[in-house]
Amino acid sequence: MPIINRFADFHEEITAWRRDLHENPELLFDVYRTAEKIEQLLKSFGCDEVVSGIGKTGVVVIIKGKNSGDTIGLRADMDALPIHERTDKPYASKIEGKMHACGHDGHTAMLLGAAKYLAETRNFSGNVALIFQPAEEGGGGGDLMVKDGMMERFNIKEVYGMHNFPGIPVGEFAIREGGFLAAVDEFLIEIEGVGGHAAMPHNTIDPLIAGAHIITGLQTIVSRNVDPIKSAVLSVTVMQAGGATNVIARTAIIKGTVRTLDEDVRDLIEKRMGEFVPQSGSAFGVKAKITYQRGYPVMSNHAKQTIFAGDVAAQIVGEEKVVRNTPPIMGGEDFSYMLNSRPGAFIAIGQGDTAGLHEDTYDFNDEIIPIGCSYWVKLVESAL
Repeated sequence: MPIINRFADFHEEITAWRRDLHENPELLFDVYRTAEKIEQLLKSFGCDEVVSGIGKTGVVVIIKGKNSGDTIGLRADMDALPIHERTDKPYASKIEGKMHACGHDGHTAMLLGAAKYLAETRNFSGNVALIFQPAEEGGGGGDLMVKDGMMERFNIKEVYGMHNFPGIPVGEFAIREGGFLAAVDEFLIEIEGVGGHAAMPHNTIDPLIAGAHIITGLQTIVSRNVDPIKSAVLSVTVMQAGGATNVIARTAIIKGTVRTLDEDVRDLIEKRMGEFVPQSGSAFGVKAKITYQRGYPVMSNHAKQTIFAGDVAAQIVGEEKVVRNTPPIMGGEDFSYMLNSRPGAFIAIGQGDTAGLHEDTYDFNDEIIPIGCSYWVKLVESAL
């Protein structure tokens, strides 16, 4: 089955929805306008049940098939990013400092397009639950929707997600079994020494010197403690201390992120950082304290559902355009919480040669809308 011809008729309409969302980006859980627009459209399609307020501002819609059966969930994210847009598009963000720089506007529009088609045709048995999620960008909206009892309330048996990826050609998909996107953790290191005049360093205990050695030493945790066959990233991204050229500061702060694809590696790195930081600080005569905060878990695709999702994609674009063992990505994705709750799979759809995700010149490629919509519809009609 190639791309569904009906989406050629819908394409302009879906693109208009997408661009309206792009002009009016909202952050985290504050997606009130976005959710209201989604609800209005879904009700106009004749969907059977539209429920708002799941996970604070999430929306779940149920479309019933021709016969009874299981329920599968399809998820799209709604929130934007705190970035100032520089695309110069006629539909660029109208809100200063907010931008759809990750394509969530496109994800939402494609799922809405699929909803319109599925509500018209209902060529399936069972039910489909369309999940419109807030706060993917750091807020853990997926976790909150699961904790709100979404899976049980709507009797969802399997759940599927999709994300655009720049660099993958238009008309192609990529997927892998197991760890696809990384666990995302953050750390804060607080160093306290003795401040003083920069001309008399012997009267001080310099937290910057200690911090520099801690930063260098942290890199050995990945290079010397983690199995080289496995993957991990430990990046120091912030170091703050002082404010005057003639003063040695009393305190310094170091911040960064850890990305892993394996829970054992995640545990190891947290343990080693907890040992290394205070001991290193002690060697330099400072107090060094680390706060390690776990974020999104590893997003791991289930075996059976990964094969199924790849087969569906192949029916849309051809087997030769589906990469079934694509390399993992060290970015994070809170669809991981849904996959920890129910079996399912997350797939990447080609965005083409565009600016990267989270860049201020990024724009979702409207050319891929019929491909993504067709994938969702074929997945529902095949699974049910």
